[in-house]
Amino acid sequence: MYAVVLDCPDPAALAEFYRSFLGGRIEQDDEWVDLILPGNGARLSFQPSPGFVPPRWPSDDGDQQSHLDISVGDIEEAHDRIVAFGARFIEAHEGFRVYLDPAGHPFCTVK
Repeated sequence: MYAVVLDCPDPAALAEFYRSFLGGRIEQDDEWVDLILPGNGARLSFQPSPGFVPPRWPSDDGDQQSHLDISVGDIEEAHDRIVAFGARFIEAHEGFRVYLDPAGHPFCTVK
């Protein structure tokens, strides 16, 4: 697998949001933005979508599409940092928390 790609209205801004807590380096061309993650060089990529409509969480009609699960060491400390960087907290469960990134994509932090 080369990358996970997220559609969004502002690829550079969303790449910076994820870089702020995942680390890594950003590479971009005129439209496409890659966040090269530390360690194994995995990519989280972002492409512009002028008509972007964020998925709904939760959704019984399949509109969620997909989400990221991000492993964190300390779920409390990660919560404070992620919210400070612009995520919206949605709900907590045993061992994980659900957030929406600034473009509205759901993601979870997991222990």
